Amino acid sequence: MMRSQTQTDQVLSRRSFLVSGSAGSAAMLLAEPTARHAVASETASAAAGHDDTPLIDCHLHCFAGATDPRFPYHQAAPYRPTDAATPEQLLHCMDGAGVRQAIVVHPEPYQDDHRYLEHCLHVGGDRLKGTALVFADSDAAEAKLTELANRLPLIAARVHAYAPERLPPFGSPELRSLWRTATELGLAMQLHFEPRYAAGFEPLIREFAETPVIIDHLGRPFQGTPEEHRIVIRWADLPNTWLKVSSIPAKTSYPHRDIRPVIGDLSRAYGAQRMLYGGGFNAQATPQSYRAAFDRAAELLGEFSAEEKAKVLGGNAARLFFG
Repeated sequence: MMRSQTQTDQVLSRRSFLVSGSAGSAAMLLAEPTARHAVASETASAAAGHDDTPLIDCHLHCFAGATDPRFPYHQAAPYRPTDAATPEQLLHCMDGAGVRQAIVVHPEPYQDDHRYLEHCLHVGGDRLKGTALVFADSDAAEAKLTELANRLPLIAARVHAYAPERLPPFGSPELRSLWRTATELGLAMQLHFEPRYAAGFEPLIREFAETPVIIDHLGRPFQGTPEEHRIVIRWADLPNTWLKVSSIPAKTSYPHRDIRPVIGDLSRAYGAQRMLYGGGFNAQATPQSYRAAFDRAAELLGEFSAEEKAKVLGGNAARLFFG
């Protein structure tokens, strides 16, 4: 397949993410002190104001809703949101909350039909990028990912491992081939899993050590035991892993555990230089609620200085995805 100059530039830009996201992060780990300062928690406003670092949302879903015939949910959709969460609403919330850019994570209701993601990225222009969802055990998965990456501003291919009946083919040539294709395209691998399935990914994380791996939703600590989740903390020793602070559970929700100690353990393991933030946008979001989500994240990152919080809330993403 012949690439246009624009497509070639997109791949080269994604390859710069590979360099800064793996080997570069290892260098930063050596260069930055590991000691953390006990400081009073700052709001996202204070953190974002540090050296003009932007706020960037690294994890959100958009939905056309259940009644838009242009973008129907897939027949295999595991859930079907009724309300729309459109890119127009997203941009309105971003403007009001002071969020400069965002990553649209292609959601499961559409399965591997990416038409609505393409619509969102077209509406968002240079403020939005996306992740793709393809299935290693489906026909032409590599060709599908290649076609999408050559046409859309993608940052990652996402793999799910949380429903027993829909697990990826761990240990198979197909999953390894998909991982290799993402690497060749300059994409990260973005993993959404329950902790009990984490070990299935580790051989590929180690084999493709140059490929950045983004761990969604803190590694879902409350969907497993502390012992099962410990593998996610241990993965901080692998310099190509990035931890995403997203889908932060409230103590009022089951299993009614306080997330603060978990975030503290993960923060000490990964450091601010290898953490990203995402969250706060949904069908009911307003500019005020969206900004409040960033403020809550900043408060939960209480072990970090304002400079470190700024990296997590947008600085890292600006460098890796929008540089």
